Amino acid sequence: MGTMRLRFAKNKKLMITAIILSVLFILGDVGVLFLSQASFGHIPQGKRLERIKQSPNYDGKQFMNEVETVTMTGDRSVFAVWKDFLFGDKSQTVPDTALNVLKTDLKSLPQDRDWIVWFGHSSYLLNLSGKKVLVDPVFYQGSPVSFVNKMFKGTDVYKPADMPDIDYLVITHDHWDHLDYQVVTELEPRVKRVVTGLGVGEHFEYWKYPVEKLTELDWWKSVDLGEGFYVTATPARHFSGRDLHQNKTLWASFAFKSPKRTIWIGGDSGYGPHFEKIGKKFADIDLAILENGQYNKDWSLIHTMPEYLGKEMVELGANRYMTVHHSKFCLSKHSYTEPLENAKRAAQESGKPVLMPQMGEVVYLE
Repeated sequence: MGTMRLRFAKNKKLMITAIILSVLFILGDVGVLFLSQASFGHIPQGKRLERIKQSPNYDGKQFMNEVETVTMTGDRSVFAVWKDFLFGDKSQTVPDTALNVLKTDLKSLPQDRDWIVWFGHSSYLLNLSGKKVLVDPVFYQGSPVSFVNKMFKGTDVYKPADMPDIDYLVITHDHWDHLDYQVVTELEPRVKRVVTGLGVGEHFEYWKYPVEKLTELDWWKSVDLGEGFYVTATPARHFSGRDLHQNKTLWASFAFKSPKRTIWIGGDSGYGPHFEKIGKKFADIDLAILENGQYNKDWSLIHTMPEYLGKEMVELGANRYMTVHHSKFCLSKHSYTEPLENAKRAAQESGKPVLMPQMGEVVYLE
């Protein structure tokens, strides 16, 4: 009897082990299939990788921030942070009713006036001296799986078909809430040129964008776009990656100069010495667009904490400001209205006007 029990126990252990290994094998295959979807893009290779290796911001394995930056800064484990994010209380972080978004006919807006229309989060359309500049358009989903990072009710209003033909598509970095695969692939026939950070073009080329359309810049590098338009990539304090490979492409902000004005496109960034450098380099910024939302003490170096927003405004020295990265997704634990209060307080601290448009509202810049 004892021998039978021992044999059964051994067989049971083997069976359980086999089941666990089978599950892991199946999940492994599913994981590989999941990560092989076109939407994940490609990490840089070939000539593009060789160019990246020449960057002073690349350490041979990955891109680096100007100052030492760790992603997680709190005293909690990554598991605890993710558990709280996925299953924690969202009663204050997500509105329970639909937000009010204006549906503007973008194709009928005047061409002879400069304007901006914000679509929520970090997506907006600029008309500058008749040229259309579309920044970080996310209209379908802001994560690899739609159920993790749903848009707030009422904000799912604009789609690629609503956009006019785009002269410059600006992508600040390749995170999912800034680079929407379905959006950019649908827009490709109507995009004349993509402006982005070094390495991000690998995704676009993989997604069938002609390489002639792609302009990839390292920090502090500029390009003459013609007809009085210039763009300079400027630093940001953040990170990048669409899958398990992080920091293989460069995150950036951009100083976009038109014949009439300079717009600073901030992208995602924690506070750092680059704000003062940018302000000194570009003393004529008319409108600076700053990240303001999805911050948390657990990742306080890679997103702007509220106490630094006014300081960033002072150091940039722009004529006026607008804040983004809020009001469409819940990627942190602050209330969804808090960024608007931050913007009001920062306006008082900096003494500069801060535009606070409704999503879809046309704001004329002249």
